[in-house]
Amino acid sequence: MTQESPAGPSKKDLHAVYAFGIFSMALIDIFVLLIPIFASKTLGLTASDIGWLVGARSLLSLFLSIHGGALMDRFGTRRVTLIFTGTVILCGPLFPLLSTFWALLALQVISGFAISMGWSGAQTLIARVAAGDAEYIGKFSTFARVGTTIAPAFAGLLFDKGGAWLAYGFATLWAVAAVYALWRAPEPNPPPDRRTISEDVPKFKLMDIMPKLSDYTATFALMAIPAVAFTAVAMLVRNSTYGIQTSIYVTYSLDAGLTATKIGLLFSAIEMAGAVGSWYSGRIMRRFDPIRVLVVTTFITVSLVTATPLLGGLGSTTWTIFGFLLAGQMFRGMTQGISQPILFSVQALSVTKDQQGTVVGLRQTMNRFGGIIIPPIAGYATDFYGQDEAFFIVGGGLLLLLLALAIYARSVPRIAT
Repeated sequence: MTQESPAGPSKKDLHAVYAFGIFSMALIDIFVLLIPIFASKTLGLTASDIGWLVGARSLLSLFLSIHGGALMDRFGTRRVTLIFTGTVILCGPLFPLLSTFWALLALQVISGFAISMGWSGAQTLIARVAAGDAEYIGKFSTFARVGTTIAPAFAGLLFDKGGAWLAYGFATLWAVAAVYALWRAPEPNPPPDRRTISEDVPKFKLMDIMPKLSDYTATFALMAIPAVAFTAVAMLVRNSTYGIQTSIYVTYSLDAGLTATKIGLLFSAIEMAGAVGSWYSGRIMRRFDPIRVLVVTTFITVSLVTATPLLGGLGSTTWTIFGFLLAGQMFRGMTQGISQPILFSVQALSVTKDQQGTVVGLRQTMNRFGGIIIPPIAGYATDFYGQDEAFFIVGGGLLLLLLALAIYARSVPRIAT
């Protein structure tokens, strides 16, 4: 069990959670990078099909993230997360075996949920171990982005060198490393010891793994807290840019002549810059109003991904296009790195310790809602209106939503840090 003291959380516990963060978040980037490249280069699917495949990874997460967070609060964060992360190991080798849209769609649904819940577990672990401290959460985000800086570049390179088998083999080994790191992490909320508690405490039953309506009502009731409502929608807008990046951004880059290695480097660049931004987020949160910081950084994030065709259009060769896109990714990554720990911290500080898994479930539900709808919309916009226009249509809609959120932000009380 985590030992907390006035001096702060245990360094041993922090280091173990940091290690798991390196591997868990990178699993998302590896799999979302590979699926559009595999579907486009190997299978020749359309932009709409790719959009559905990318969005499918969020389908179960939309409905079950809250339940997963509740299970973590009830039965132990580490214990539940081990099950989900272990499932990724089983899914990885199956991708190269499949060649039809519907088979890939089903595998995307299962693997996407497992990967998402693994990352939810990592967020819940650091929120509990760090007791909501933005400094430690910022460092956790930095370490997590070390993994997301390294992994996509390797995955893209291996796809260019050996195709889907080599790339997904690497993804599977990365999942094995994630399970090992999690095995060494602490359990900050172990389930009660049945030998030392009264008989009134209900025993675990098979039905406990089924979703409970009470968990969902309790979770959405958290939206009555203005700071939680604001950050949930802010996360939806912010992470919707990731839906663009993992769908039409990849196909745009492929059409511009970039290799899988270069696209992997673009994914790595945004994470590397994000690691730098995360390192300073704690200090920024203490110096400035975190709600205003979130509005500004989210505006920059959405604007930059919307401007992708304009940035790419500045280049005349493959390398210059890559250079301009790289600059955009680095700047966007910096702002995302600043905002992510602040979002996590504001939510962690707005609820009780026993609600940390639940609020992460709410956050993931909002994320996955955007993850489901944005890629297919972007894909259809590409097929019907054109690739460049798709960026402006989807990005413009997100900016309008952000404008409404900025107006609501005036009613959010200042967060005590």
